[in-house]
Amino acid sequence: MRILLLTHAFNSLTQRLGAELQRRGHEISIEFDIADGVAEEAVALFKPQLIVAPYLRRAIPESIWQRHVCFVVHPGIVGDRGPSALDWAILNGEQEWGVTVLQAEAAMDAGPVWASATFPLRAAKKASIYRHEVTQAAATAVLQAVERFAAGDFAPTPLAAFGATHGRLRPLMQQADRAIDWQRDDTATVLRKINAADGFPGVADTLFGTACHIFDAWPESLLPLADGHPGDLVARRETAVLRKTIDGAVWIGHARRAGDFKLPMTLAFAAESSALPETALDGWWRADGQTWQDIAYEESGGVGFLHFEFYNGAMSTTQCERLRAALAWARQRPVRVLALLGGADFWSNGIHLNVIEAASLGDGSPADESWNNINAMNDLALELIANDGQITIAALAGNTGAGGCFLARAADLVWVRDGVLQNPHYKNMGNLYGSEYWTYLLPRRVGDDGARDIMRNRQPLTAQRAVEIGFSDACLAGETQAFRIDVARRAAEIAAAPDLAERLAAKRARRAADEAAKPLAAYRAEELAHMRRNFYGFDPSYHVARHHFVRKSLASWTPRHLARHRDLGWTVPQ
Repeated sequence: MRILLLTHAFNSLTQRLGAELQRRGHEISIEFDIADGVAEEAVALFKPQLIVAPYLRRAIPESIWQRHVCFVVHPGIVGDRGPSALDWAILNGEQEWGVTVLQAEAAMDAGPVWASATFPLRAAKKASIYRHEVTQAAATAVLQAVERFAAGDFAPTPLAAFGATHGRLRPLMQQADRAIDWQRDDTATVLRKINAADGFPGVADTLFGTACHIFDAWPESLLPLADGHPGDLVARRETAVLRKTIDGAVWIGHARRAGDFKLPMTLAFAAESSALPETALDGWWRADGQTWQDIAYEESGGVGFLHFEFYNGAMSTTQCERLRAALAWARQRPVRVLALLGGADFWSNGIHLNVIEAASLGDGSPADESWNNINAMNDLALELIANDGQITIAALAGNTGAGGCFLARAADLVWVRDGVLQNPHYKNMGNLYGSEYWTYLLPRRVGDDGARDIMRNRQPLTAQRAVEIGFSDACLAGETQAFRIDVARRAAEIAAAPDLAERLAAKRARRAADEAAKPLAAYRAEELAHMRRNFYGFDPSYHVARHHFVRKSLASWTPRHLARHRDLGWTVPQ
């Protein structure tokens, strides 16, 4: 079928649904829901047989839903209604939640139900639940709903038929509902409130006497906290600060000051947080979740595991430098297999655009910070490529984009959790050329033509598709814990294999041959010549795109590589 995805943005859910539907033979085009007239024009051009709305912030125009079947993907159980479904579920501590696919009608979220799926609701950030459980449940429910629609003999169930025992209409959650009372709320309550607002809109609060919104909270159970009162800021570590609660403390990783954008806490409040005592961890060893730790190492079964939990997968200059130091240290450990696990939600998304944009707030230079950041990413990739004493594995449990994809490809093996999306391209960010040795790493895996297609098409790769084209090496279990177990088992098998020494010798020989043919330094110099033009040249496209991305500017149009119906040569298939 021809299916139009009508969406507020090309977010992870929209990407996943588009990829899953295309994989099943459907013809997909995408339109951003900018205005009624734009949506109506897209429908007229594409003539869809079905419209799916994965992510909207307003109602579908009546002129569309009266003439076309429109599936709305609602992140709530059957009967739940309202724009803050997941927020309320997390704040109220629901044990089970779900996704409902319903048909658009006049009343919001009140149309007949075509399909639904449920899942246990874990205690976690809203954005994390959205990227994992909600996205997986949505994929399951949407595919079922599309099959039922295509069959032509399915009658959706009116919402009223489910009775009053199911979900209910809930209002838009206000900041008054999210407000933290630091003198009364225990740690669990504070975490629920911040988790329910994570990603967007954050919790309105006051830090260092300044109004702001806070995000990215982690509990602390390792440090002694005898001194201070609830609400006091008592310590800092890397990018986060520690704030006392009535029964413990929480690390707060990010904040947005009025009129600004989201930044790591120790950058958003650089001068103020510098006065707090530093509580650095002793080395890289993992503290078993008892404290906030963005880089952590552990060993098991003859394998080293390096975790790096960077918020939204963004890696600043300093974070790249610290991860490189950890990687260099891990290379000296007595293990012959090293698995880089990244974070739970993202493996890496490359350079840190928010930190780069922050340079424009003071006397710094975004161009200079971009240059510093890409060079730090390159140094990190080089550390991985040059590791000739270990078999290296990039184990992607979360989505990966831009330079993060090629940092992962710098490892010997790339194993991807089923359901993860990779976006191995740069052009969407103001026509960036990209670096991280991609001109070396990509063609040797997919060929010159394949590399050109990936960079030109700018489409996400599912785990299965990445393996099919050779960009990744294996698609593993989709459930997160099963994926980690699978990674550990497979890595231990490599470590115990009798041919490991020969495998390492072959790796060194390949690298030496590649270096003799064309040194890595030459690839880097060529890539950085293009990047210098992106950062310092006359064309400001990268700086404009970064500015709008960081500040969450509303889209003015749908990119043409997504809106296929707007191609000049587009005609409706007969």
